[in-house]
Amino acid sequence: MSVFSLVTKENNPVTTEVLDSVAATLGIEIAEHEKEDYRTLLAVYHESVEALMGLPDYIPKVNEIRFPRQNIHFPSAEENPLNAWAWKCDIQDQTPPDSPGLLAGKTIVMKDNIAVKGVPMLMGTAMVEGYTPDTDATVVTRALEAGAVIKGKAVCENLCHSATSSSAATGSVHSPFAKGYSSGGSSSGCGALVANGDVDLAIGADQGGSVRVPAGWCGLYGLKPTFGLMPYTGCGSNEPTNDHLGPMTRTLLDNALLLQATAGNDNIDDRSFAAPPPSRTPQYHKILIDIQNPKDLTGVKIGVITEGMNMRGIDPRVHATVSRAIELFKSLGAEVSPVSVPMHSKGAAIWTPISKSGNFHSRMNRAFGRRGHALTELNTMFHPLTQKKWDNAYVSTKNIFLNGAYAESAFPGILSKATNLSRQLRDEYDAALAEYDVLVLPNLPYIANSHVDSATATPLQQIAKQVGLTSNTAPFNQSGHPVLAMPVGMLEIEEGPLKGSGVKLPVSMQVVGRWWGEEDVYRVALAWSEAYNWRDM
Repeated sequence: MSVFSLVTKENNPVTTEVLDSVAATLGIEIAEHEKEDYRTLLAVYHESVEALMGLPDYIPKVNEIRFPRQNIHFPSAEENPLNAWAWKCDIQDQTPPDSPGLLAGKTIVMKDNIAVKGVPMLMGTAMVEGYTPDTDATVVTRALEAGAVIKGKAVCENLCHSATSSSAATGSVHSPFAKGYSSGGSSSGCGALVANGDVDLAIGADQGGSVRVPAGWCGLYGLKPTFGLMPYTGCGSNEPTNDHLGPMTRTLLDNALLLQATAGNDNIDDRSFAAPPPSRTPQYHKILIDIQNPKDLTGVKIGVITEGMNMRGIDPRVHATVSRAIELFKSLGAEVSPVSVPMHSKGAAIWTPISKSGNFHSRMNRAFGRRGHALTELNTMFHPLTQKKWDNAYVSTKNIFLNGAYAESAFPGILSKATNLSRQLRDEYDAALAEYDVLVLPNLPYIANSHVDSATATPLQQIAKQVGLTSNTAPFNQSGHPVLAMPVGMLEIEEGPLKGSGVKLPVSMQVVGRWWGEEDVYRVALAWSEAYNWRDM
């Protein structure tokens, strides 16, 4: 420890009473004869921090001449039939290069926890309000530089804390297949807008399945890349070890195109430090279109995770649909066989305390030991926790605060233990992937269900419709492996107001690859997608 002065100002607010109050929060007492010394040290610290807080924040600059913000507005009901737009705008490159970029002419929407300067960020919540980012996320800059046109922000479920689409403060987001049914969460608006054809592409965020759940329920391709491959700089965080961004698209080739345009370490956020720089990131889209016979998987070994196939609560119809889809890989030349990953069945339990306790510490502004760009204004809005903020919080957010506070005293070592077990989980997947090129398993246990009325439902009723939903998705947020959700069939609705109507909703499968093995995941998914039409399955 270094102390740079022992002299303090006369008006320094740190008194002996302040020192006693701080000590009380630690549950200790300071010896009477040492109090003045420790008061002086605390007073010195106060002045050091006060001086630092007086400096202007360091904020990455945005080229608003090249990328002007235009037509920023909150959408009218007529513009927003699925209630999926959080905010609308038009942003595109005004000085395009001589040759078109990878995303030239493509329209894109960003999940509403991704910073776009000048466009309000709602994050689906009324717990905190009035935040407008003062910078662009790295992926926003890269998408614009590649020629994409940003059409707005997509509704994010309440602080990314719901896997269904009934939690946002702006109201439920509807499935484009069936109004009144969930589009999945927490990237609910992304799923609905892309599937409905309102935009070509979306970038969602996935902390436990939040790209793959809406992709699964909206019939999209949704990739959670290898941890850190898409830089998280400038995005609202839940818990840094499970934060991921990912592309959501109607076609597999578009998914690879968006990844190619936005992937690679930005040398800012430490989540991405292990990733290659953009100049050395694989050309995912080009690799796919250069495959001579995309339907041929001769020599490819596919392992079927038995624990994932037997996930608790899986609809037998979903199990049968995914099993049939997996069996079809054999007709493409692949070798398909079961593989046991025992820790997979514990994966959601490992993820839970990290997500809840870690998120609690983040919300309490206790994050530390990180390199990157902090959204300072946003982070400070959550602290201190007031009764008004609590009353405006969603049930899952309240549960995170309660779980995190409880774990501090009841299980003080839980974050360390879960972190170590995450490594064991990763090692077991790696062992299976040493034998197989990719692993496959169901994405979600059941098709999209009907909305719950958040205004009248009890806390347990609000949670009930997402129980077990992320059992097969959350483990990979902690292991960090790349996982693609892809549509493989349709099933009739058997619940809610459209029961018996004959309306069908998508079924989804996951393809898992080795760290940095997105090319293998894409290759396997492309073969199936080229050979079979999921809407007919």
